[in-house]
Amino acid sequence: MLVEKYINGLNQRSQLEFKNISKDIIPWLEQTAIENNCTVDKKEWKSKYNSYVIYDYEPFCSDGFEINLTVSSHDINYLYFLKFLYDNKLDTIEYLNNCIND
Repeated sequence: MLVEKYINGLNQRSQLEFKNISKDIIPWLEQTAIENNCTVDKKEWKSKYNSYVIYDYEPFCSDGFEINLTVSSHDINYLYFLKFLYDNKLDTIEYLNNCIND
């Protein structure tokens, strides 16, 4: 994940990019971002095999694509909190999968 700041006119916005997100987590992440005063700026499907193939919509066959999501906010602390929630969700999913497999 990459956090960077940029100036957009007089408003300063911060961005956070989530890379290679699971398709099942996208609705949760988008809803959580909206609930935490963040805006989803970009959602893209990037081919794992051809770096020049990038879609801004889900292709009919999404195998072989990684999903990247860019979120922005006026306050970087909202983005840090969103990253915290996302990391905890991934840790919980991993823990539960390990419980099932053991």
